[in-house]
Amino acid sequence: MQERLTDLEIRYAHQSRLLDQLSDVLFEQQRTLQSLEKRVRELESSLHEEEKPNEKPPHY
Repeated sequence: MQERLTDLEIRYAHQSRLLDQLSDVLFEQQRTLQSLEKRVRELESSLHEEEKPNEKPPHY
């Protein structure tokens, strides 16, 4: 019985460590995704600015 309990404790410790690692990876991926989404919005905005016709300023 003690051996089985020890085995379960070891498994729990490994799973707990793995869950922490997965949580860290998920957090980093979320930060990367947010950064990439921001960059896409910036590029889309830049592209739309370039598509506007070149209007002469009013002083011409």
